Amino acid sequence: MKRRMIAAMMLIALPASAQAMTVAQFLAKANALKAKGFLAIGSPDIKLLRAEVQSVADAYRADLTAARQAGRTPHSCPPPKGKAKLGANEVMAEFNAIPTAQRGMSVKTAFYAMMKKRFPCKG
Repeated sequence: MKRRMIAAMMLIALPASAQAMTVAQFLAKANALKAKGFLAIGSPDIKLLRAEVQSVADAYRADLTAARQAGRTPHSCPPPKGKAKLGANEVMAEFNAIPTAQRGMSVKTAFYAMMKKRFPCKG
């Protein structure tokens, strides 16, 4: 009983950023910022969305490196870092293309699927 209580308290203490953001949450925040126009500049949600994508992109690159180092075929085969041009508009278009019923998936899952579709490994 005591262990369960401690575990529950630890989960409550985790920052919100430690929890996986869903595509639906991401799009809701992004669309709300877009609706604010210029006034969105001061919103903390801009940093939150950027941090989410950066975290996912970093994990993605680390997973690719780990697969290559282990001699496994990587998840996908993007060009070297800095060569793959993928902007915010492209990410938003990919996320918006996900059917509403499937937007409960994490941003990480959606990002990985997008990268696999855009940069499949040949052979």
